[in-house]
Amino acid sequence: MQRDKFFKEIENLNHPNEKLIKTHCSYCGMQCGMNLRVNIQTNKIIGVEPRYDWPVTVGKMCPKGVTAYQQTNHKDRLLKPLIREDASLKGTTEGFREASWDEAYDLIAKKFTELQTEYGKDTLSVFSGVSMTNEKCYLTGKFARVAMGTRYIDYNGRFCMSSAAGGFLRSFGVDRGSTLPWTDIHETDCLFIAGSNTAECHPTSMFRIWNVQERGGYIIVVDPRETPIARRADLHLDLQPGTDLALANGIVNQLIELGYIDEEFINNHTDGFEETKELVKEFTPEYTSMLTGIAPEKIIRAAELYGKAPNAVVMFARGVEQQHKGVDNVSGYTNMALVTGKIGRPKSGVATFTGQGNGQGGREHGQKSDLLPGYRKITNPQHVKEVCQVWGITPEEMPQPGVSAYEMFELMEEKTIRGLYLLCSNPAVSAPNQNFVRKALKTLDFMVCSDFYLSESAEFADVVLPAVTWSEDEGTVTNIEGRIIKINKAQEPVGESKPDWQIQVELAERLGRGKQFSHLKSARDVADEFRLATKGGNADYYGATWDKIEKQDGVFWPCKDENDQGTPHMFLDKKFYHPDGKAKICALPYRPPAEEPCEKYPLRLTTGRVVYHYLSGNQTRRIPFLHDMCPEPFVEVHPETAAKYNMEHEERVRLFTRRGEAIYKVKITEAIRKDTVFVPYHFGHEDSINLLTIAALDPISRMPEFKACAAQLEKVEMKKVQ
Repeated sequence: MQRDKFFKEIENLNHPNEKLIKTHCSYCGMQCGMNLRVNIQTNKIIGVEPRYDWPVTVGKMCPKGVTAYQQTNHKDRLLKPLIREDASLKGTTEGFREASWDEAYDLIAKKFTELQTEYGKDTLSVFSGVSMTNEKCYLTGKFARVAMGTRYIDYNGRFCMSSAAGGFLRSFGVDRGSTLPWTDIHETDCLFIAGSNTAECHPTSMFRIWNVQERGGYIIVVDPRETPIARRADLHLDLQPGTDLALANGIVNQLIELGYIDEEFINNHTDGFEETKELVKEFTPEYTSMLTGIAPEKIIRAAELYGKAPNAVVMFARGVEQQHKGVDNVSGYTNMALVTGKIGRPKSGVATFTGQGNGQGGREHGQKSDLLPGYRKITNPQHVKEVCQVWGITPEEMPQPGVSAYEMFELMEEKTIRGLYLLCSNPAVSAPNQNFVRKALKTLDFMVCSDFYLSESAEFADVVLPAVTWSEDEGTVTNIEGRIIKINKAQEPVGESKPDWQIQVELAERLGRGKQFSHLKSARDVADEFRLATKGGNADYYGATWDKIEKQDGVFWPCKDENDQGTPHMFLDKKFYHPDGKAKICALPYRPPAEEPCEKYPLRLTTGRVVYHYLSGNQTRRIPFLHDMCPEPFVEVHPETAAKYNMEHEERVRLFTRRGEAIYKVKITEAIRKDTVFVPYHFGHEDSINLLTIAALDPISRMPEFKACAAQLEKVEMKKVQ
């Protein structure tokens, strides 16, 4: 197009007193291409321009991406280490003083050593995140197990992508978040999108999604809310929160009944079809309607649109995954692709909308409690041996598997865990059942937090270490497609802040493990060791060198050696990663949400994002434009429900569950079901909706059920139900 050509020419113009650093956004898994504008005289980032040469988003950016550069030189940046002098002030911003790095390191090493001497190695823990580069994620796993010697490490992806991982592993034998590149999406004939408010959470995907309709294809959206994408969809399946598995079984029932299955594909490339066929017989449109609240004719129509489409993609996000049966939901929707054979070819497949910037790579390389680099299992002796050879330790030194993120807070409350190293995460906002989680953080004997702002979680720390933002370091991340891309450094770290990999190398020396870390002098050094550690694993990055990533506009894993160009499409040979080479069609009995509405709590509470904020809001709530557009949380209520409670638009009301309560401004809208209320989760302290959410865990992924619990509303002046 002429317009795109024009902007490409503009992008290539020399800017007076500026240079452009080619990189990617710091926020969601789209990892939109951007150029950071850097003043040559001050060497400071001063702005951003879109990258029209980036094939995934071709110049598209959302409000968060456009303002992301404002994080780096923000007035709230932590510039020096902080040490808390008054433990009674834990949970507040008070009681800290500035310290030198040497003083902070000495205190951390002293406290960690004392705790482990008295209570054993596993009294320490690491809670990390996946908004870091692959290199940092990898080294964090190594640091926990080698430098700290503890089994207890987990990460915030447990609250985000773990159910997608569990479902893909069960269905395919491998966990890559998309079986096809994003550049295929607009060329398919049908998109089935479940539990994703795509227009707000991944808005730079929307031009591809709308293009499906413009070409004559169909969009089916599954969501209890009439989100922007649901309003324009050809079919909106407005289910009750927590009933996705019933819907998935009901659609598979109709795909079989209406004759849309691919028997040749099923017979040659899958197992489990007959058991699944028998199980879904009871999920007639009428029975499925009774469970989900969706009209029977809509369920039939969804099966027809998907079944008839020559090519189709099943897509989903946290609405599906953040349930106590999230893994079953993922495998249930994946069954649609497997019974119709719409996978293992271009323009067809299964994909999840990755929430965090490195939600894919961050879960593959050792931050998860039972995983090692390359998606190796810590319970597999051969896998342990391979990683130990890279790390320079013996297999006997490798700790055993730990527990999931929320379960670590339970161990803190029990005093099994007494020390915590927290980085790149804000669980004092993002974890469920916040009253319990905050209590657990207060019980810790010693806590270290690494962040570039003083987050709500950092308020519980004894030592806070100033980390860098994404633009002050370099490394790789793995985007929504499974494409490994390069983040480039745009300016030097502000103040005395340091990248987390450097902090860990220096701390490892203080903890007596310098031999295993001292050779890592740069992010590239970490990258080289990281690639070697993944070699031979299912998530093999060995061939994905930084040079290759730059030349190819990213590299899709697996990429096994220097001659391997990567794997944009998975399963083109119809060989899956299970030992028999077949995919698994899963027979999945339906389970309702862990907590159903009752007389005292008659409503269903669900949570999610808004376009102006990201995760716990630690970054975006500080950006003036984003804060102005959404300064506080709200509760969406249907007009008939509001009338029943005698509530008016923008009135403040009390929302409560069995775990906690909060006061929110009412947003009356017909875009929500009458039996459901919705609150965004980007806000902290007493505004956090996670004061109310339930910690019912998926038995496989250990994902909490953020998306469904029983709730009640009342006017503020009314007495709360006991």
